[in-house]
Amino acid sequence: MNKYRTQYHISRYFLHVFIFMVLCPVVTQSIVAQTDKSAISSEDTFLDEKAQRKFDYYFFEGLNAKTQEKYAEAFDFFRHCYAIDSTNANVLVELGTFYNVLDEKSRALDLYKKAVSYDPENFYYNMLLAALSKEMGQKQQVIDVLEFLLQKYPEKIDLNMQLAQAYADNGELKKAINALNNLEKAVGITDNITLYKFQLYSMLNQKEKAFKEIEQIINENPDDPRYLILMGDLYMQDNQPNKAIEYYNKAKSINPNFPSLILSMANYYDKIGDKQASEKALLSAITNPDMEVDNKLELLSRYIAVIQQNKGDIKSVNPLFETLFEQHPHNAKLNMIYGTVLMAQDNKSEAMKQFEIYTAANPDDPAGYEQMIRAALPDSLDKVVQITEQALQFIPDAWQFYFYLGGAKYQQGKYEEALKVFQDGLKNAKIENPLVEADFYGQIGDLYHFLGNNQAAFESYEKSLKLNPQNLPVLNNYSYYLSLEKRDLDKAEQMSSITVKAEPTNPTYLDTYAWILYEQGAYTMAKIYIENAVKYSENEPSAEILEHYGDILFKTGEPEKALEQWKKAKELGSDSKTLDEKIRTGKLVEPNTNIKNK
Repeated sequence: MNKYRTQYHISRYFLHVFIFMVLCPVVTQSIVAQTDKSAISSEDTFLDEKAQRKFDYYFFEGLNAKTQEKYAEAFDFFRHCYAIDSTNANVLVELGTFYNVLDEKSRALDLYKKAVSYDPENFYYNMLLAALSKEMGQKQQVIDVLEFLLQKYPEKIDLNMQLAQAYADNGELKKAINALNNLEKAVGITDNITLYKFQLYSMLNQKEKAFKEIEQIINENPDDPRYLILMGDLYMQDNQPNKAIEYYNKAKSINPNFPSLILSMANYYDKIGDKQASEKALLSAITNPDMEVDNKLELLSRYIAVIQQNKGDIKSVNPLFETLFEQHPHNAKLNMIYGTVLMAQDNKSEAMKQFEIYTAANPDDPAGYEQMIRAALPDSLDKVVQITEQALQFIPDAWQFYFYLGGAKYQQGKYEEALKVFQDGLKNAKIENPLVEADFYGQIGDLYHFLGNNQAAFESYEKSLKLNPQNLPVLNNYSYYLSLEKRDLDKAEQMSSITVKAEPTNPTYLDTYAWILYEQGAYTMAKIYIENAVKYSENEPSAEILEHYGDILFKTGEPEKALEQWKKAKELGSDSKTLDEKIRTGKLVEPNTNIKNK
């Protein structure tokens, strides 16, 4: 079965749709708010009555089409508007937004600049220009726009934060601090401003001023332990543990059980090399019956991590869970954490019990079922089937459980059942990632091949590759099965070459490429690739690869060496229907075209 990859990626297509759905209604709202139907065209451009009516028609048709998510039509309407009046700021912004989404950033930037030049005081247009300028690395342009806007709209005080960031991006750290000071005068001392100023002073190597910023917020909130802990943490980051402990002790005098203080103290003990004190601090807090359970769970995870970092015996935490279960008998999160700990101890059966308790309490949470599957694999495919079928009863749109269920039935040899599962997954699951959808089609293609319907298999592979042209397992299987049918060998060679370039030490991909070259009659080149396949499969020898090696050696005029490889393939338990005949006669026999999935 193909190896399934779990990384999530968002294709450009889906990103475009998202941006249009989110951004374009805002654009429309802004434009409609600033224009009326009788004055859409630029004041600098005088259109006759006929041209004005035509412009108005195209513009509002464009807005309507965009509202209905008919983006191609909207784009065409706005381009018609541009042909009539290329100085209209509304149209320039609309087209700029389209080109931005289409990744034609330079063109979009030019259109935004023109829009601002025709409507220089429009706040929204200037902000679009600043955002795209920042994205394109035009730092001074961002500063110029924000400085102008602050001068024109001094009441928009939040612009100071963006201006500070723009100054900082441009290396003008003192100006950034001044912008933050202006913001602070307007809104008062806040966490975000203070921390940002601390960062900027630190970058200027003005540590005294940096820490003075935190002192300022501590003075504003003398009874809040959070800021004392923050100061201690910052001193820890600055490699000053002696200073840090002063602030931790002040925080302790306010609230000795404050969760973040306990974590900070544990880090402090780690820093000074007192591992036992670190564990003791965490353990004391975790077993404190007065502490909130959610805080305990956070500290518990940290405690387990400390033990693992110190290479302690993970089993030592087991008694701790007994205490916690007594204190919080109905908190299933504890069961989930305990199950994870038991998995680290390779105690899958007990871990499964904990995951089952969690899942019974949280039947709509996929995490419980996923952990149960982890505990069941690779020992019990029947259990995986049971778990995934249960999961789909509660979460019928979770694609991963269709994939697990289909994969389990696949490995059980229940190909027709597996095929239906993957097909149901495509129909019922919520699949937002095209790479995941591509993998579904890839599995469907493999199953059709096993069921003897190669035409349907090839159609599924085509759908998969349309969604993900770099799907290596699909490229490999598709090209290999084409070679077995001795059809479209040039296409097969092109697809297989992609896999070899991507993973030049993968013996399966090398074997496929060698076999396609063999079918094309390029025996010398085939020998080079099959020998690499043999080399990289030495740790796990493959009967199929060795049989192919023998066939290629026979074609390159080395029958004795060919016979040697055929015999090795036989020793590995090959199920090839032609191998015995090859060994008996010492001659090449037409290969089996029903070789199992690679």
